[in-house]
Amino acid sequence: MRRAVIDLGTNTFNLLIADTQTRQVLFQTKEGVALGMGGINEKRLSPAAIQRAFEALQKFKDNCDTLEVNAIRAIGTSAMRDATNANELIEKVATELKISIEVVSGLQEAELIYKGVALSHTFDEPALIMDIGGGSTEFIVVDLKGPILAHSFDIGVSRLFQLFDYQDPLSNQDIERVENYLNQHCAHFFKQQLPKVLIGASGSFETFYELMAQEVFAPQGAAVQVEASAFKFMLDHIIASTQAERNANPHIIEIRKRMAPLAAIKTRWVIKAAHIEHIYISPYSLKEGVLFS
Repeated sequence: MRRAVIDLGTNTFNLLIADTQTRQVLFQTKEGVALGMGGINEKRLSPAAIQRAFEALQKFKDNCDTLEVNAIRAIGTSAMRDATNANELIEKVATELKISIEVVSGLQEAELIYKGVALSHTFDEPALIMDIGGGSTEFIVVDLKGPILAHSFDIGVSRLFQLFDYQDPLSNQDIERVENYLNQHCAHFFKQQLPKVLIGASGSFETFYELMAQEVFAPQGAAVQVEASAFKFMLDHIIASTQAERNANPHIIEIRKRMAPLAAIKTRWVIKAAHIEHIYISPYSLKEGVLFS
């Protein structure tokens, strides 16, 4: 059976089409929609964001029709679960594209992320999964038996980007402001004993890998371990970069060029707060968890 999953992220919409019997990926693509831009901190979707979302989903529907997909599952995440006017997009898509959008809770999102990452990594030792989203960031603690702790925090990069005015490049005051915000909203989670293994779930972590390795992130279905000190050096470099430098960098996709330093600050903060010693990057996340689990 040919099935499709659409992950309606706060920044990026992802489409994955696969044969679920053979697990062969037939097609995948992404669109930088910026669904949360212009309204996420006011708990609404702007008219422009709704239009961008609809146009992206229209393209995805055409892809699905061309490949004769039998079923489409569309998952709405942080921006949609918070927006008081999310039904405007949900009803428009259902009526005109015949796609039903399922809006999941933060904990449901974390569970699907775990299922995706688990397809790429064997948890021989406890690990902390981190998924950086535009609206939220999920943390899942996993041991040999499966997930034992999960939390979704509204500290996504689109929220952070729209909360403050930033200098270019980021000033020390900018960085301190973001770190203080993280301390206020999720420091309590990191006061407990956490695994010293971090697994970054696709998305921004793919960009981090490419910036560090200077090559396309193309693993064969398995999470890739990276050298921790080199990874942290790369994060420092992104945080210090200018917008012009990021615009010229082919390893940063368009939607991440503005927000990559914020994702890097957050990741560096987590590495320090959790005393991380080993780092892996998984090519899988929510959409694979929905499709293959």
